[in-house]
Amino acid sequence: MRFWLTAMLILLPAGTSAAQPAASSPAGGKPKQMATTPVRPALQTPADTANAMAQGERQAIQSDLAWVGQYNGAITGDVSERMVAAIKDYQKALGGKPTGVLNPQERGVLAETARRRQDNAGWKIVTDPGSGARLGIPTRLVPQQNSDGNGAKWTSPTGTIQILLTRRKEADPTTLKLAEREKKEPPGRAVDYTVVKPDFFVLSGLQGLKKFYVRGSFRGDEVRILTILYDQATENTVEPVVIAMSSAFNPFPSGAPLAGPQPRKPVEYGSGVVVSDDGAIVADRDLTDGCLTIAISGHGHADRLAEDKQRSLALLRIYGAHGLKPLGLDDATAKLGVEKSGVELTGIADPQSQGGGAAPSRVKASVGPAASGNELTLAPAPALGFSGAAALDADGRFAGIAVLRPTLLAGASNAVPAMQATLVPADAVRDFLAGTGVRTTSGSSDAMAAVVRVICVRK
Repeated sequence: MRFWLTAMLILLPAGTSAAQPAASSPAGGKPKQMATTPVRPALQTPADTANAMAQGERQAIQSDLAWVGQYNGAITGDVSERMVAAIKDYQKALGGKPTGVLNPQERGVLAETARRRQDNAGWKIVTDPGSGARLGIPTRLVPQQNSDGNGAKWTSPTGTIQILLTRRKEADPTTLKLAEREKKEPPGRAVDYTVVKPDFFVLSGLQGLKKFYVRGSFRGDEVRILTILYDQATENTVEPVVIAMSSAFNPFPSGAPLAGPQPRKPVEYGSGVVVSDDGAIVADRDLTDGCLTIAISGHGHADRLAEDKQRSLALLRIYGAHGLKPLGLDDATAKLGVEKSGVELTGIADPQSQGGGAAPSRVKASVGPAASGNELTLAPAPALGFSGAAALDADGRFAGIAVLRPTLLAGASNAVPAMQATLVPADAVRDFLAGTGVRTTSGSSDAMAAVVRVICVRK
């Protein structure tokens, strides 16, 4: 009997007592209810949302925030309280609610503002021929350059901004010793910020009437140091660039990809929209630029007859094709009320994004204003291959052409660049076609039948 009772106790579920019977209710009464406390799921924080993004997108957000002057941390894609605080500050600057999570419209405006500031600064990633070091340089701010075996120098026409890359040999260097030396040379430096890590150091402060920023590193006995000097009157313009330059500085590259635009692929895929039954196709100008040959899947070779650089549109034509179903573009009643309703994009993804398939597909996108006021942003950006896709509004009317571009990052990274997407409005597409002599008709509203795959071969 004792053995049987012991076995029963072992088999009872955890937390169940064999010595206590189940609670009973009084005769004729209702069962006694036990008080319970509901368990609420933990709320997702802004950091959780950011961590769920691809690293390339996180890095793009940090880069863009740096360019608009809201972020002064490392552009690595790592989520931090500083990144979340910068997002909230940016949202406040826009007059929005500081949630710490960018909505599609805020993300689009941020990306466009950063891109224009990069363009205004002439931001480029360059390689110093003497040392092989890689730097981000605002070429419009510092157009004058000279270099020798000891480094390179870029300056503004009046000398208010100076960027110096120096290199030297030094016995048994450490970042601590290098930092202490840079604090004293040249004499009169007043340092207000210092970071010393095993592999690099950073100093900033005042040098006479100029602000300075120094970042240095070493390998073996060779030391390489980036120094940025700028008049205090220029700090609103220069300081966002300083953050970008610091993250982009790679003193000893080891085959890592350049920050910024990636090399063009030997074969690239996009989408195009058939706009006439005699073979006229609207496509992305940048996608079809520099191609040895352009092919339309299922129809063969295409010629590029015209382009619009500002809008990034290209006119292609295939000859002898049969059974084309052009998309109707001439709906004069179609207005851009898409900022409220969004659009549906019809395109053909890159073969690597859809297992080699070639069928058109549809995705939804929100539409927001760009910082310039002349473009509209699309979020989220569709898959690779959708550049040149047709956009239809909520009523199925032609709303424009989608164009994709890789994000230009300030920092170097192995992450796949995030994509930005903009909408070329329907009126701009119609004006471009009218200028090339293409006559659009009412056509069809079936974008799935009108969209074709565009293949650019650069081999």
